[in-house]
Amino acid sequence: MDLVRLSRLFSGPCPMGLAILQHLVPLRARWAGGREGPMWPRAAGLIRLAPAAFSSSLSRLPLGPRSQKNTGSLSSDPGQPSPTATQEEGEEESFGTLSDKYSSRRMFHKSTAQLYNLRLKEQSVEEDEEGELQPEAWQGPRNTPYWYFFQCKRLIKEGKLAEALDLFERQMLKEERLQPLECNYTVLIGGCGRAGYLRKAFQLYNDMKKRDLEPSDATYTALFNVCAESPWKDSALQSALKLRQQLQARNFQLNLKTYHSLLKMAAMCADLRMCLDVFKEIIQKGHAVTEETFSYLLMGCIQDKKTGFRYALQVWRQMLSLGLRPSRHGYNLLLGAARDCGLGDPAVASVVLLRPREEMVLLQPPAGGRQARRRDGVGADDRLSAWLHVEALERQLFLEPSQALEGPLEPQEAGAPGKAQPGVETKAEPDRAVALPSAAPEPPPWGLEANLLTPGAVPSAVVSFGTVTTPADRLALMGGLEGFLGKMAEHGLRPDIKTLTLLAEVVEPGSAAASSLLTVLDAHQVEADLTFFNTLMRRKSKLGDLEGAKALLPVLAKRGIVPNLQTFCNLAIGCHRPGDGLQLLADMRKSQMTPNAHIYSTLINAAVKKLDYAYLIDILKDMRRNRVPVNEVVIRQLEFAAQYPPTFDREQDSGLRKQDLMVKPN
Repeated sequence: MDLVRLSRLFSGPCPMGLAILQHLVPLRARWAGGREGPMWPRAAGLIRLAPAAFSSSLSRLPLGPRSQKNTGSLSSDPGQPSPTATQEEGEEESFGTLSDKYSSRRMFHKSTAQLYNLRLKEQSVEEDEEGELQPEAWQGPRNTPYWYFFQCKRLIKEGKLAEALDLFERQMLKEERLQPLECNYTVLIGGCGRAGYLRKAFQLYNDMKKRDLEPSDATYTALFNVCAESPWKDSALQSALKLRQQLQARNFQLNLKTYHSLLKMAAMCADLRMCLDVFKEIIQKGHAVTEETFSYLLMGCIQDKKTGFRYALQVWRQMLSLGLRPSRHGYNLLLGAARDCGLGDPAVASVVLLRPREEMVLLQPPAGGRQARRRDGVGADDRLSAWLHVEALERQLFLEPSQALEGPLEPQEAGAPGKAQPGVETKAEPDRAVALPSAAPEPPPWGLEANLLTPGAVPSAVVSFGTVTTPADRLALMGGLEGFLGKMAEHGLRPDIKTLTLLAEVVEPGSAAASSLLTVLDAHQVEADLTFFNTLMRRKSKLGDLEGAKALLPVLAKRGIVPNLQTFCNLAIGCHRPGDGLQLLADMRKSQMTPNAHIYSTLINAAVKKLDYAYLIDILKDMRRNRVPVNEVVIRQLEFAAQYPPTFDREQDSGLRKQDLMVKPN
C-alpha cells in the first residue's frame, strides 16, 4: 500500500512530487556509492518498481531543463554508479597529471648502446657505494685503539707510512668500526710530517675535529713540522699561518716543543724576519731559550744566500753570550752557512763583527732555578728587558750599509800586527791599512789566529774585511780547519762523518788541510762512508788532479766501500784527454757498470771544449752501444758542437772566446 500511495503522488498534478524529487537528488550519490542510508530504500521492491513508476509518471509532467536533468539522473539504476559521476571523479583525479608522461621521460630519442653502458656503470657505482656503506662484519679478534696506536707507530718507524694509514682507515675505522682517539691521529700526522705529506696531514686533522677530538700539543707540533718538511713551501706557509691564527684566536698556549716546530717552519718556508718574530714570542711567553732554539735560527740564516754567513756568526755569538753550550748539529749548520752563503756587505760585516760592542745580557728569565720560575713566573720587567735585547739583535742583523757608515770606527790601541788572515785587513801603521794577499807566504799549518766564532777573540790589528768570496775564505774566518775543530773540542764535541764531509767541501782544494782530512778521520775514529770519498774525488777532479782522485780508489777497497755511479762521474770530471775518458769507459765495462747520461755528458763537455770531434764520435758510439738515452744537456752540447766545422781552427779565429766553448754538464 505504501508503494501505491507513492506512485499516486507522482501521477497527480500536485507539485509535491517535484519537491520529493529535489529532496531525493542529494541522496543519489549515497545510493551510487553503496553507503548506508535510510532503511526503506533497501527494500527490494523499491529498487525494482521505482524506475517504472517514475518513468510512467514523469512522462506526463511538464518539467524544465533542470528537472529533466535530475529526472534523467534518476531514471538510471540507483544500484550502479552514474556515468556522469564517474566521469567527474575521473577528471578530478587526473587534474594536473597530464604532463607526467612528458616530464618523467629522460630521453626522447632512441637510446644507444653507449647510453645503456653508461646507465649500467652508474648502477654499478651506486651498488659499490652501498657496499662500502655496509662493509662486512669484522671476523678477527677485537682490538683496542691503543693497539692500533702502537701498530701504526711501529710501521712508521719502519718507514711504512702507507701501511699505517691503511691499517687505520680500513681495518680500524671501516671494518672494526672503532672510535679513534687523539693519539691515533697524532701518530699518523707525525708520520706524514716526516715524509712531508702536507695535504694528508691536514686531512687527518680536519677529520679529527669532525669527530670532536681535542688536539694536543703533540698534534700541533706535528702539523707545524709537516709544513716545514713539505716540498711545497708556499702552500705549507699558508697552512701554517692559518693554523697559527686559529690558535691565537683561541688563546691556545703553545709549549716550547711546539714553538720549536713553528720556528723550524719559519726557517724552512719563510725568512729570518719571521724567525725572529717567533723567537720574540717565545721570550714573551716566558719560555727559556735553548741551544735547539738557536739551531733553528741558524737554519733561517742559511736561507739567505747573500748574507747568511754573517747572520749565522751573529746568532752564534749571541748564543755563546747567553752561556749556552753548542751542539755538533750547530757546528754543522755553521759549515753549511760557510759553504752556501756569503758574507754580504764587507762594511756592514766589519761593523757588526769586528767592532767591539757591549755584551748583551742574558735573555733567560731571572736566576733562581726552574722551580722558582714556575712558582713566581717571569716578571713584566724581565720580559720587557728581554724583548728590548731581542729587538737590538734584530737591528744589528738587518743593519743597512748607510747606518753602518754613519758612525766611524773608533781608533783602537795599536798592537803588534800578528800573522794576517786571508780576507781581512790589518793595521800596519796607525794611519794606513794594508790589505794582505789571500795566501800568506808562510801560513800556519792548520789555520789562522783570528776566529770570529768567539766574541772578542779578533786581534786588535784587524780593522776590516777584505775580499771574502770562496767557502775556504769563510772557513778561514772561523779559524780554518784546526781552529774549527779546536772550538769543537773546547765544548767537548767530536766531529762525525757529516762534519768531515762538510769540511771536505769548504777547505781549500789541494791545501795541506785537505790532505789531512783522512788523518783527522782516523784520529777521531770516525767510520767513513762513500759520500765522504766522493766529495774528496770531486774536489781533486775539479783541480785537474785525476791521478790524485784515482789514488782514493784503493783506499775505498781497503775500507770495504764499493764505488757507485757518482764515483765514476766524479772521476769523469778530471778526464780532459781522450785517452782518460775512453779508459774510464773501459774500466766501467770491466766492473760491469753501465754509464748513465750524466757521465757521458761530462765526457762530451770535455770533448766539446776542445772541439775534438773524433773523441766526441767515440763517446757517442759507446753511448749507442750501451743504449743510454740522451737528455736535454747532451742535445744542447751537440747543437753547440755542430755550429763549428771539423776543420775549425781556434787559433785563427780571434773572435771566438773561451767562455763561448764552455757548456756546463748536468
